[in-house]
Amino acid sequence: MNADLRPDRRPPRLLTTGVSYAVLAILGLSFLFPILWSMTASVKPLQDVYKFPPELWVSQPRWANYPDALSKLPFFAFMANTLVIVVAATAGQVLSASLVGYAFARLRFRGRGFWFVVLLATMMLPGQILLIPHFLTYKYLGWVNTYKPLIVPHWLGGGAFFIFLFRQFFKGIPRELEEAARIDGAGDFQIYWRIFLPNAKPVLATVTVMSFITHWKEFMGPLIYLSDFEKYPISLGLHMYNSLEGSWVNLLMAASVVALGPLVVLFFFAQRYFVQGMLLTGTKG
Repeated sequence: MNADLRPDRRPPRLLTTGVSYAVLAILGLSFLFPILWSMTASVKPLQDVYKFPPELWVSQPRWANYPDALSKLPFFAFMANTLVIVVAATAGQVLSASLVGYAFARLRFRGRGFWFVVLLATMMLPGQILLIPHFLTYKYLGWVNTYKPLIVPHWLGGGAFFIFLFRQFFKGIPRELEEAARIDGAGDFQIYWRIFLPNAKPVLATVTVMSFITHWKEFMGPLIYLSDFEKYPISLGLHMYNSLEGSWVNLLMAASVVALGPLVVLFFFAQRYFVQGMLLTGTKG
């Protein structure tokens, strides 16, 4: 039979597009449901939080949950402690990861490929294996119950994944820029600081956002190294809503919504660069 006379058995394009959008919408709502529930639970009385099935609509919101949550514990002290840790650790991670990524992308040294493979292999090493060696090291240095274990290590390399992102991006920068700078007498660090970093805004935003979020929600590190209540970050502070005079889920949700604010603001302003950075670092060899 002539191919032109065969009936077209393919589903209409409009139908497949509609099904795809429907599936994506269902998946999106499933991911969004926990956030919506936490926001509605933050303005519910405690007894209404445990209703099943859960209700997203609140007929009489209890807005007093927010001032109650922020006053029941030193919430703003927890937030200030978190900002100190997160800003210092993120700055160190961005700077050190960019330096190491520049070295792997542009500098020629013996064993560069081998050490890069070793670096990537560390990503497969579970962090729990290093907990005891790290704790013993920091205890010997006298860093326990200080912020140093949560900040200083991030100034010493920046993490394998972030190094990989910077390396991928820096490899895509034209060598003509680097050669022109060397002709003008610029050294390696000047080239890195004046040429590569200013052109790396997308990957800088990507690493900054990811590092900021990682340190903001870090729980295990502060739990292990901090013992003074006054030094707790918000991750440990939120946990205390479940241990102080019982379980205050509605206050916990209210405090969590407020604690989520800086992350939403950061991602909102860096969204364009964040998406661009992920696309660029994923397509350059």
